[in-house]
Amino acid sequence: MKQWCVYILRCKDDTLYTGITDDFPNRLKAHRTGKGAKYTRGRSPLEPVYLEQCPDHSAALKREYAIKRLSRSEKLHLIATHPLQEP
Repeated sequence: MKQWCVYILRCKDDTLYTGITDDFPNRLKAHRTGKGAKYTRGRSPLEPVYLEQCPDHSAALKREYAIKRLSRSEKLHLIATHPLQEP
């Protein structure tokens, strides 16, 4: 069974990118090589700053949507209060 997660990357221009995946190491590699999301292309280096495990794909999508609706300051608070724990 796949383990889904929601992640936030800090881009070199200090913007934050939120996404979901069932294979975080490979997804991060794709972002860093320009094969991930269009938004992250040209914004390397990319630093993972938040990772949250989700029970399934549906839960990951819902959590991603909720995080994307947060303000930047709310996202920074989320990042600061939840240390990064890689799967």
